[in-house]
Amino acid sequence: MFELPSGAEIQGIIASLKASVGFFIPEIYLSVLFMLLIVIDLVAKGRKNNLLSITTLLGLAGSTIFIYQQHSLPAGELFFGMYVLDEFALFFKYFFVLSGILAVIVTMADEQFDREVKSIGEYYALIVAMVIGMIMMASSADLLMIFLSMELVSFTGYLLAGYFKRNSRSSEAALKYLVYGAVSSGLMVYGFSLIYGITAQTNLIKISLELAAHGSDSLVMILATLVVLAGFGYKIGAVPFHFWSPDVYEGAPTPITAYLSVASKAAGFALLMRFFYIAIPHGGLPPEDKLGLDWVSLLMLLSVASMIYGNVVALWQKNVKRLLAYSSIAHAGYILLGIIVMSDLGTQATLLYLLSYFLMNFGAFYVVILIANKTGNENLEDYRGLGIKMPLAGAALTVFLISLVGLPPTVGFIGKLYIFSALLAKGSLYLGLALVGIMTSVISLYYYMLIPLNMFLRESKKPDEKSMKLDLAPQIFMTVLMILTLVFGIYFAPLSDFAKYSSAMFGITLH
Repeated sequence: MFELPSGAEIQGIIASLKASVGFFIPEIYLSVLFMLLIVIDLVAKGRKNNLLSITTLLGLAGSTIFIYQQHSLPAGELFFGMYVLDEFALFFKYFFVLSGILAVIVTMADEQFDREVKSIGEYYALIVAMVIGMIMMASSADLLMIFLSMELVSFTGYLLAGYFKRNSRSSEAALKYLVYGAVSSGLMVYGFSLIYGITAQTNLIKISLELAAHGSDSLVMILATLVVLAGFGYKIGAVPFHFWSPDVYEGAPTPITAYLSVASKAAGFALLMRFFYIAIPHGGLPPEDKLGLDWVSLLMLLSVASMIYGNVVALWQKNVKRLLAYSSIAHAGYILLGIIVMSDLGTQATLLYLLSYFLMNFGAFYVVILIANKTGNENLEDYRGLGIKMPLAGAALTVFLISLVGLPPTVGFIGKLYIFSALLAKGSLYLGLALVGIMTSVISLYYYMLIPLNMFLRESKKPDEKSMKLDLAPQIFMTVLMILTLVFGIYFAPLSDFAKYSSAMFGITLH
């Protein structure tokens, strides 16, 4: 018979919740910012877009103060083991807040919003909501919290992808994103139910302990791993769960494309690492199992397939946003290389690569937006001769593309160098994966360099109809991103040290 908790037990629960709330300040602050933006949109009259964008920028920047204060707090579990605070979580809190700030700045530069949208109030609120969801994804330590945080990110992503309601491409992108997202979420929840059925636990640490103590049925665990990996694979855009990426990236507003390709992808990787490193570090299978299929083997296949498919299919793309979408699939493969190493060096390499990808991908999309403002589209042919008309934009885009290839002296080179070093340090078995990564990077050199080739070495077929001169503010911001991409390619110690500090992850759960 069900018994009600005693007064002492209730007091203990309340005390535990109060203690946890003290570690949850950044998330509470961002939730207040979300509601404030909605109120401003309802109350303010006249030209309120600038007010909303500035409020969002200042609000997101202000959250870093509360995140910084959490460095002095002891790492531990919150809310009865559903949430966790550690160095790994703090890394992604900074990452997602900065991604939100850049998404707002990129949006302010996109003139298509002026043409397509009358009111942008909900837009910035949704960006903040997505930041909250991604932070929760990186900090979740329970199957229920993982699902809830993932759905928060997914639903805001669907709305943002279709924010241009009168644009058929944007509506198509949102619909495809929703359909694929619903299927992947269903698969993931089915996998969670299998794991719960085996272990009777939802907490990741307790799942790991239960599997270690009692083992599991091999076939059931393999099926659970496959369907959970399908849910995570959709989030990171890896082959064969990539089908939504090209159409969504092409049809969504360009700032949202950049946001999804960097922040949402990073949230998927954070969740994947926390889940598999903790819950089923050895695939949940006994060592003597004959099948020998674990999640590391599966990720190896996904990584190789993503690197090859993303880079090869990108060769035929004529739309720059679509080209960068397939590029994003390939980069998911490179990031997976660091995860499958399963070592501190591999984790450090993964986090460093995410930082480099953050800079160069946001930079590339920012220049694409500035060029689209002047040309009206994103086709590769329309980039002919733009290097002469827009020399700074041409130079910046070339730097970002060189960094995406992974050539020195850019931050992209450092990211790939760390990934390949982690693979080689693991042993000769991983040499083949490093070779595949190097060979596919050579393939990417061709399609990335088509853009500067058109900009600088081919003449435009269209007469000059309007000025291509950029305003001062976009030029300054573009230059800052370009300089950071080059500086961190030479002096990368700050990024490396931060990644190393953050890679001491899960200390509270494994020790």
